[in-house]
This record gives sequence, structure tokens and C-alpha cells, in this order.
Amino acid sequence: MSDSWEQYWKEDWETTRQRFIAWWRHEGLVLHVLAPRDNAPGSIEHEQAPFFYLLSGLDTLADYPDQAALQQAWLDPEGRARRAEQYLQGIYFGGEAFPYYDTHLGPGNLATFLGAEPEFALDTVWYHPCITDPDTHPPLRFDPRNPWFLRQKAILEEGMRVSRGRFHVAIPDLVENLDILSALRDPQQMLLDLVERPDYVQERIAEINQVYFQVFEQFFEIVRDPWGGNVFSAFCIWGPGKTAKVQCDAAAMISPRMFRRFVVPALAEQCAWLDYSLFHLDGTQAIVHLDALLEIEELDAIEWTPQVSLPQGGDPTWYDLYRRILAAGKSVQAIDVRPHEVIPLLEAVGPQGMFIMVNADSEAEARALVEAVEAYR
Repeated sequence: MSDSWEQYWKEDWETTRQRFIAWWRHEGLVLHVLAPRDNAPGSIEHEQAPFFYLLSGLDTLADYPDQAALQQAWLDPEGRARRAEQYLQGIYFGGEAFPYYDTHLGPGNLATFLGAEPEFALDTVWYHPCITDPDTHPPLRFDPRNPWFLRQKAILEEGMRVSRGRFHVAIPDLVENLDILSALRDPQQMLLDLVERPDYVQERIAEINQVYFQVFEQFFEIVRDPWGGNVFSAFCIWGPGKTAKVQCDAAAMISPRMFRRFVVPALAEQCAWLDYSLFHLDGTQAIVHLDALLEIEELDAIEWTPQVSLPQGGDPTWYDLYRRILAAGKSVQAIDVRPHEVIPLLEAVGPQGMFIMVNADSEAEARALVEAVEAYR
């Protein structure tokens, strides 16, 4: 690639790039709006599902007679890249939204590089635990010959070949920390280990961190763009350096004291290693850990995901939460915001440091929203 690299479906990429940089510095607003594109022949019908382009728009298990057929659809580098390209042509990318190919093999597939076997579903991937006896299981190490790593690598490489700079190819949603140990060990057993084998847990988390760094480095070298950055598949983020979403969904099941002991040290190390990091705060049960997160100096931003049963990201219920995060010097990502909620949200918390994600029903609605938000920049 050269400095003339340009995305065909994002003509204002230079402006978008600068707005992301400002947002990471807690100085600017990012508005991410997706909508079905007008008059996009040959594109897959726009849907709101998270893995919309993976399986050629087919959305029932009847389309895949067995696990082998479903797995093949997930693992086919050529087919996935082709479907992604076709899907992207049908989307209007409003504001700072941009086209990218989501290459993941499930949320948390770092576990497969460490021995877990995946089970593929239509819209996600499950991982079967592999550490049955912690006393005899070897330390967790990265093996570049691991077949699941090689499959993921092939998907990235084919994505870059197909993209030719027309859209980003994202680093997959690897996941890390206690969530990966939970996948390797089984969630219930992992919780017992926190009490019965605390030193074991800390040692394994430290090993998982090192594997994460090695894997990320290899994937980063494949997808790095001309500005020295990357897109991370989860939560649509870009940064001009090593950029990732980080998380610990298992935090919903542990106390603040345990979170500080087992999660924070590795998370802080991870955020220091990355150039740009966004923490995925998942559910009201995890809010008790917000103070600990806000104390991690190297963490740049926090995304908030309410439970499905609760009001979503644009509701006034969460305004004080956003203010609290912003006041601590972190940027905020608000997801699942409805178009009519965007202006009230900006009026309530201000635009600086806000990243607002919106799905619109039409290109016209998306364009009108983008125009209205310009007054708040």
C-alpha cells in the first residue's frame, strides 16, 4: 500500500481518521451511522445481525445440514472475503462509520490457539474447555503451528488480497484475561479456581497476556494500514497504532476485590502494550468495577453495553454514567443509540470524547442525522 491508499466506500476517510484521533485524545466526537445504501445492485440485504455477511445472507440452520457445513462456511477464506465485499457495497457509512471486513472466528477465539475446540453456530462460536487437570496441564504458550491460528491467519491474508485497500481488514475479536481462562477451564470451574487456586489463576492470566501479545503482533503485521494503525472488529474502532477492544465479561461474577487482584494487573499491562484501548463494560453487574477501570491510566476509553432487558445506550438512564467516565478523562462509546436519541444525548453530556453508534432505517435518515450533528462539532 502507499500513501494514496483510499477506501472506495469512504471518500472522507481523511476527515474520519482525524476525528478518531481527536476522540482517542478525549477532544472530539465520533458519529458512526449505518443504513441500507440506496440503489446498491447485487448487494446482500442489509440486516442488523452481528455476523450479517458471513453466510451469504442465509439465516436459518436449515441452510447448513450439519456442523461440518457450518464450519466450512466460517472457515472459507475466499467465500468469506467475497461475501464481506458484497455486503459492504450495500451499506451507507455515515459520519465516521467506515467499511471493514470482520474476520473473526467467534468472540474469544484466542482460546482455540490455546487448545479449546470451537463449535460453530449460525451467529456465534462456542468453545469447549480443554484444561481438565490444572496440575498436569502444561503452561499456556503460543504455537505458530496451531491449526486454528493458521486458519484465522489465512482469513486475514485473503481479506487483504481481496480488499486491495478498498476497505479495512479487521483484527479479530481475540478476547483476553479471565474470559479466556474461563473458556479453557469452564466458567464454573474457573470461579472455584479463584478461591481454591488463586496463584494458579494469576499465573495462567499472565501467560494468556503473553500469548495475546504474540498473536496480536502477527495479525497486526498483516493488516497494518499506511498510518501505522488497525481496525479491531469488535465495536468498529480504528486507531493510528495497535488498537483493540479489551474486556472481562467474567467481571459480572466476581467482587471488586477479586477484580483488582486478578483482572486489573494484566489489563493494565495489556493497555500499556496497546497504543489505543477501549474497554467493553458489559451489563449493570459490571459497573461495580468502574472505579478500578478509571484508575488504569493507560486505558483510553470505555464502551457501555446495557442488558437487553434494559434501556439501550441512548437512553437518559445512562447519562450520568457517561458523565462519570468523561470526568475521569476517558472517552466514551455509546452503542445502540436510536437516531432520535442522538441530539438529546449530545445536549446532556456534550460532544467531547463521545463515540455514538447508530443504525438508521434509510440512507436519507442517516444523512439527515449526520447533518444535524455537525452543529455539535
